[in-house]
Amino acid sequence: MPQEINKLANIPRRILVLAPHPDDFDAMGVTLKFFHDKGSEVHLAVVSSGVSGVDDDACDPPTIANKIALRQAEQLASCAYFGLERPRITFLPLVEDDTHHPTDSAENLAIIREFFVNIHPDTVFLPHGNDKNATHRLTYRFFRQIAISVDFPVTACLSCDPKTQDMRFDRYLPFDEKQAEWKAALLRHHVSQQNRNMKTRGYGFDERILRVNREIAEKLAVQEPCAEVFEVEYFPLRDAR
Repeated sequence: MPQEINKLANIPRRILVLAPHPDDFDAMGVTLKFFHDKGSEVHLAVVSSGVSGVDDDACDPPTIANKIALRQAEQLASCAYFGLERPRITFLPLVEDDTHHPTDSAENLAIIREFFVNIHPDTVFLPHGNDKNATHRLTYRFFRQIAISVDFPVTACLSCDPKTQDMRFDRYLPFDEKQAEWKAALLRHHVSQQNRNMKTRGYGFDERILRVNREIAEKLAVQEPCAEVFEVEYFPLRDAR
């Protein structure tokens, strides 16, 4: 059975959330809120502009600049609801390709590495690398290269989302319906993604993420109806604890 986060003896000193897209922070929002309220210093770095996830009818006119501004505004609104201060939110200026996804380049790796070293986190939260989403996979590859190369220890908490293909359940945080309602409200600040999911799937972004959390709780056989779960990696590399 994985370890329950709310029973951990040690609370992270400084957390970096390395989010491939605006909204990945929110998908692990209950756990991040738990640590934030316990005194962890939480920083968010958003890796991509998220332009590819914005429908043309989400802003007028549907320019690239307007789509970037929209997704950043949605992330800032959700973080304000969460309680994360504006100085701890960074939209990294990575180079993107013609499809508006970050390039797998030394330049982008250097940008993330410089930010990473300046923050000097002891714990990093990010989506799992074993994922159908290419930007999730790239973000994990960037993170791993950096974590192996820095001269301080880092614990990685890799989260489960709707496109995660397979992962180990090492730590989890169960939560009740009241917290699920809070998380749904957090997720709905991403209006463009809420509406996009309603059009393409018939249900919102909030429900899409919470369905995963309910499935996890069922797999873990916990009493609470929902749970966020993480695979843990330690750098320098060693056996998982």
